[in-house]
Amino acid sequence: MSLILNIDTAVQTSSVCLANDEKILGTKINPEQKDSAAWLHVAIKELLEEQKVLLKDVKAIAISEGPGSYTGLRVGMSAAKGLCYALNIPLIGISTLQMMASAAINLDTDLYCPMIDARRMEVFAAVFDKGLNVVLPPHNLILNENSFDEFMANNRMLFFGNGSDKFRSLARHSNADFQWIEATAEHMILLSLSMYKQGIFADLAYAEPFYGKDFHSPFVK
Repeated sequence: MSLILNIDTAVQTSSVCLANDEKILGTKINPEQKDSAAWLHVAIKELLEEQKVLLKDVKAIAISEGPGSYTGLRVGMSAAKGLCYALNIPLIGISTLQMMASAAINLDTDLYCPMIDARRMEVFAAVFDKGLNVVLPPHNLILNENSFDEFMANNRMLFFGNGSDKFRSLARHSNADFQWIEATAEHMILLSLSMYKQGIFADLAYAEPFYGKDFHSPFVK
């Protein structure tokens, strides 16, 4: 039995999911991402109580490590690291974009391109195949009408996420498809379980969010 607590505070809806191996035991979703700091620990406590699971029985904590909301990423990572340190259990880092691709994996296409809005015409994006293998690593880019043409030359490609509407208005390629797909911590469970079984853990002392681009604090000059 592998009880893993999965946490996502990177996308539009913050969520936590408790899973026993591949079985989802329970999920909490908060539609107001800006309230993540106040919501997260209460949601974890309520989720465990509802499932009659003690925190000390959790074997690992998985965190959606970015890219995504700067504030959300810091809140989620801090909470996950604090719990792992207190419980002496491993931390598992999951790419937010791979989590999003996992939510779309049952849809019929050749390649999956989740996109997260990064303001103006910029997005965070990555490309995955049907096995969720990385074809193009997560990165930030400024969109234009020719973006991803090399991937669509011989492949149908599905674009989704809150940054995909920007590309919808630009894309002219016949192999470009668009859908609205909502990803939550539930879509982390197979990824986190696989990494747990392989012993792929983040360094608890040095793990930090993947912002996708440099983060500059307004308080540091």
